[in-house]
Amino acid sequence: MPIRAEFEMPFADRAAAGRALADRLVRMNLVDPIVLALPRGGVPPGLEVARALHAPLDLLLVRKIGVPYQRELAVAAVMDGAVPVIVVDEPIRAEAGVARSYIEQQAQIELAEIERRRRAYLGGRAPLPVAGRTAIIVDDGIATGTTVRAAIKGLRQRQPARLVLAVPVAPPRTVAELSAKVDDLVCLVQPEVFGAISLFYVDFHQLSDEEVVRALASEAEASTLAR
Repeated sequence: MPIRAEFEMPFADRAAAGRALADRLVRMNLVDPIVLALPRGGVPPGLEVARALHAPLDLLLVRKIGVPYQRELAVAAVMDGAVPVIVVDEPIRAEAGVARSYIEQQAQIELAEIERRRRAYLGGRAPLPVAGRTAIIVDDGIATGTTVRAAIKGLRQRQPARLVLAVPVAPPRTVAELSAKVDDLVCLVQPEVFGAISLFYVDFHQLSDEEVVRALASEAEASTLAR
């Protein structure tokens, strides 16, 4: 079942939201956790969660495929892997009249962007193993959930023992739909009137590649010092 909580809103920034998430996750006594952030926005909260849980931080490289005339509205999402995972929002696809051929073409474009980001963020290194571990997916918020559904489906193929989805904010309907796809779902705020994720943050600037790289470097340095 989703876990509900009340917090002073809006969150100051993504890091503040991550600390609130971390407080809840620490209380769950998760076994052998690994944190998987969705870049770019999920990296700052993911970093806070990883620090609090003394867990490694890795990325789930997923890309949204937008409706042609309204790119912010996701009609599908793609996640890389040995066999890339594509998740299509069929009601939106049908209502928007988006052809499957368009989704397939855009998926190839987004997979190329995923590969660029892998090189930029991780230097091309392979994903950390999650088999048998508690995998925690972290993002800065969820709207329709299409991107997260692709992340969940792709991550399941890597056989974690337990899959947890942790986000600061999402609409109740999306939370209800996604809770059936994971073992645990932590969502701090579930507003009936949603609008956009940015409305629930004071600072919701678009993160740069450089900020993501710095965050990952910070986590790697902290992990080295802790050994």
